[in-house]
Amino acid sequence: MPQSKPMTPVGPAVAVESAAQPAPLTYRGFLRALRPLALPIAFQQFVLVLSNAFDVVMLAAVDQDALSAVSLATQVQFVFELFVLAFTIGASTLIAQYWGKGDADAVSRIISFVLAHTIALSAAFAAVAVAFPRPLMRLLAGDTALVGPGARYLSVTAVAFVMIGVSQINLCLFKNTGRAATGTAISMVGVAVHIVVSGLLIFGAFGLPRLGVTGAAVSTVISRGVECAWSCVAARRVASVAPRWRHMRRADRRLERDYWRYTLPVLGNEIAWGGGFATYTIILGHLGSAAVAANSMANIVKDLLVCLCAGLGSGGGILIGGMMGRGELDRARRAGGMFCRTAIVLGVAIGGVIVALRPFVLRVTTLDAEATGYLSGMLLVCAYYVVGKSINSTTVGGLFPAGGDSRFGLACDMVTIWAIVIPFGLLAAFVWHWPVMAVYVLLNLDEMIKLPAVFAHYRTYRWLRDLTR
Repeated sequence: MPQSKPMTPVGPAVAVESAAQPAPLTYRGFLRALRPLALPIAFQQFVLVLSNAFDVVMLAAVDQDALSAVSLATQVQFVFELFVLAFTIGASTLIAQYWGKGDADAVSRIISFVLAHTIALSAAFAAVAVAFPRPLMRLLAGDTALVGPGARYLSVTAVAFVMIGVSQINLCLFKNTGRAATGTAISMVGVAVHIVVSGLLIFGAFGLPRLGVTGAAVSTVISRGVECAWSCVAARRVASVAPRWRHMRRADRRLERDYWRYTLPVLGNEIAWGGGFATYTIILGHLGSAAVAANSMANIVKDLLVCLCAGLGSGGGILIGGMMGRGELDRARRAGGMFCRTAIVLGVAIGGVIVALRPFVLRVTTLDAEATGYLSGMLLVCAYYVVGKSINSTTVGGLFPAGGDSRFGLACDMVTIWAIVIPFGLLAAFVWHWPVMAVYVLLNLDEMIKLPAVFAHYRTYRWLRDLTR
């Protein structure tokens, strides 16, 4: 890779404005500033979901139980990645503002101690997954036929946890310092490696052993290793903001206190939301293999499109964080309104695309008749779900954390998910014995339930704050 340019005095969002006298913010100018931030992040998410989509298709061709087992086993990795995501959101909150302010040393110090904490966290998750794969699978699966394959998959992929953690922190650094394209390139190569190796090992092509579920796991380890190695090399080339060993050993206590002040509520929010999402999967996992397989397929279709919402939320957080770091609070407020309007339009458009794709997905699926019937209804539910998801990804996942307001998301998810959806979901599934689709509809109401509170909180503008020192 070519040598990265040294850090300039201001952040990436300043490409369309002067630091001294910013130009009036128009919607066209807003989109022009957002595009180089949001699109690479969205594309990076897209290629990651595409990798999972190929796994789903290939495992479904092997055996529906294999697909269901892997779908449940990946919930452990999903919970682990929620912790890593919280670490990256906390890092992004500070890095975007210090990068906008032009403080390269603070960026390096922040990314260094975040990387150290992430490595320790990753090692702990890996140790638990390697030591207790079968007990974890028995917790996740109601069908004993899924425990063995899921445990094999989990015990192998756990080896990749440290590599995943390191890669995600490096990618966080790239996207917040104007190098999102580097992260996209790394993710694309990792996905390409994963797809090729999965195809070879799952089906035993070219004389290789036919490993099935284990082949998908080995492919994950290899592809994550490639991503980790490349991201570390690329991070070292960004000399002004690269992680440094001395900063990992001796963290800046002032910055670290700031980091945990904004990260712990985010971590609580991610655990509340992600733990709830994992609980949804566990509930469906005890309703049969057909429900799990259909849910896996529906999630792939939904996630391939929702990556646009993730790009909008992350790009918006970086752009508005840079504005607030430069003290442009009124400008950030106007940009926030533009983000919200864009999120509504995007959510409705994605919902329409899901409805349009539904006949094609049902025609090409290899699931059995029962699972295909579930999938038909699940895709319709996904169509309305993504509208709320788009709005909440932009506000709760982007705008609010950019100003250090991470507590609202935690409170919102604790009420909507843990006080409403999960209790009623458990009752519907195991006490009232509702049909699978009725339970699924109930489990997908959380994004819509929280919208009134989200809009009300947005209008307070308490999330508009300059966090730099």
